[in-house]
Amino acid sequence: MWPWEHAIVAYLSYSLLCHVTVRDSPGGLDAFAVVVASVLPDLIDKPLAWTYGVFDVGYGLGHSIFFAVPVAIVAGTVARAADRPLVGLAFGLGYLSHPFADIIDSVFRQDIFLIEITLWPIAPAEGRPPGPDAIDVFVTLTGRYANTVLAGDLSTYLWIQVGLAALTALVWLLDGAPVLRECLRATGRAIATLLYRDTASSRTDPEQR
Repeated sequence: MWPWEHAIVAYLSYSLLCHVTVRDSPGGLDAFAVVVASVLPDLIDKPLAWTYGVFDVGYGLGHSIFFAVPVAIVAGTVARAADRPLVGLAFGLGYLSHPFADIIDSVFRQDIFLIEITLWPIAPAEGRPPGPDAIDVFVTLTGRYANTVLAGDLSTYLWIQVGLAALTALVWLLDGAPVLRECLRATGRAIATLLYRDTASSRTDPEQR
């Protein structure tokens, strides 16, 4: 799956979880955590496989449930200790959603149940890397994807992607645009603070009297 597909799946899942359990929209920090965590397995495994040759394919340590589950537990424990339990929950959900979304994707697109991508090192996935460098491969594959979309030659699968992307954008807006919302608020507070300091300085400066 593409990184944005993982982000879509993770955000929609977490937003639904928030509305069902805490009756509220995701906060900025936990929304950021769920999206970053959703792509983290690929950020670990793809470079290790494609650039450094540690794994045969881009599914190894990062996708393994023997690594993912402890990571989710540690993240949840640290977040709870910092009085940010929802951030830990978001991170764990985002990270754990990634390998299982890959399995579901393999069933729909390839008609193969690739459970082994989550079982490293007991049953490592087999195959050949698509290229010698993770960045070059990503740029090449993304270029092909973009050309397909721009050409308007969309398969049913791509139409589903577009529909889910539009749905996610709508849900994100209805949630109050978390992350962007917090950035705008922080910017507004910073500007207000600077204006207040300038005003206060001008009132106390003898030369201005």
